[in-house]
Amino acid sequence: MIHHVQLMSPPGSEDLSRAFYRDVLGLDEIPKPAALAVRGGCWFRGAGIELHLSIEEDFHPARRAHPGLLVTDLSGHARRLGAAGHAVEWDDGLPGMRRLHCHDPHGNRIELLEPSISD
Repeated sequence: MIHHVQLMSPPGSEDLSRAFYRDVLGLDEIPKPAALAVRGGCWFRGAGIELHLSIEEDFHPARRAHPGLLVTDLSGHARRLGAAGHAVEWDDGLPGMRRLHCHDPHGNRIELLEPSISD
């Protein structure tokens, strides 16, 4: 079982991370332990996983490596992403799943998946 996935973000990007992961994707922000909070970044929980956004001075986004988050109401997520200005790329290449890819405000790739309804 995976406890968390860590993604990197540039210095001073916590508000952008919150706007995307909390406000658009609907994840809950969780407090970082005091010893780690001084390093910056922010942590989120939802959909059975934690995402830890850590600060990296020489930041480079993960353009191919990505977390795949299982969600309900994928179409609703796509609408919220679009309304918030985040492009959505639908991908039908995984049988049994509806899925899309998007990028967080730092350029990290994110995949959202929902089991497709079979007849």
